[in-house]
Amino acid sequence: MKGKVYLVGAGPGDPELLTVKALRLLRTAQAVLHDDLVSPEILRLIPPTAQVYNVGKRCGKKKIRQVEINFLMVALAQSGLRVVRLKGGDPLIFGRAREEMESLRQANIACEVVPGVTSALGAAAAAKIPLTDRRSSSALVFLTAHQSDDRADGSEALNWTKLAGSGATLVIYMPGRDYAAIARKLIAAGLARETPCAIISQATTQSQRTNRITIAELLSAPQLPSPALLVVGEVVRLADPALMLQEVRVPAVSAASPAAFAAALLADSPAQVANFGINEEPGA
Repeated sequence: MKGKVYLVGAGPGDPELLTVKALRLLRTAQAVLHDDLVSPEILRLIPPTAQVYNVGKRCGKKKIRQVEINFLMVALAQSGLRVVRLKGGDPLIFGRAREEMESLRQANIACEVVPGVTSALGAAAAAKIPLTDRRSSSALVFLTAHQSDDRADGSEALNWTKLAGSGATLVIYMPGRDYAAIARKLIAAGLARETPCAIISQATTQSQRTNRITIAELLSAPQLPSPALLVVGEVVRLADPALMLQEVRVPAVSAASPAAFAAALLADSPAQVANFGINEEPGA
């Protein structure tokens, strides 16, 4: 009998931002394939009996190719295991979900997607930045800085110009190390150099750092540790500067008591993790 694969969003880092369903599936998984961006606190919630594979790809360094990840998911499910493909943030936002769902579909493996708190929402909440505001921004755009710079048709420049001219708040995932290149693209697209922006690093973790600047200052801004994202738009002015300096408290998950931590998170929920044995299928 074939198993099933769950594409699960792990959220931005804080284990308390896991959904109830994500936590329940994680605690009953028989195999887990996780990204590098999943926090250590969340990885400690994986049962000791589960097979665990780090299939992370970040900062241009690939430990494993996407085709190998797809093959491993299919092989584990074909052996009858309940597989959790654990992704940072939300699996459907810059998470290679299309390739993985297609490979599972072609192998006739059952698949379910469990959404997570995407990094943009977690970072904005932690930094107290409203991503929309009825006076300054009624639209929100998620985009990635990892786009090809050698498109002969000039479509990338055209896209940046359209986005900049929309008046929307821009949230740029994976800004990389070259902030100046992004600043130049934003200025070339028509955004004023005085437009406020915020670099948010390692959002919702104990190492979170936020740098609120302008696009002009982004040209020479110091690099913050990855993962990071960049929020651009007038809404950044609405954040309280004092909050940018506050430490973020992330619940500690002891390696010796992940089950107790999970039970505490679900204390007020009708679905108790402890009710599921390791070989039981959690209900939808």
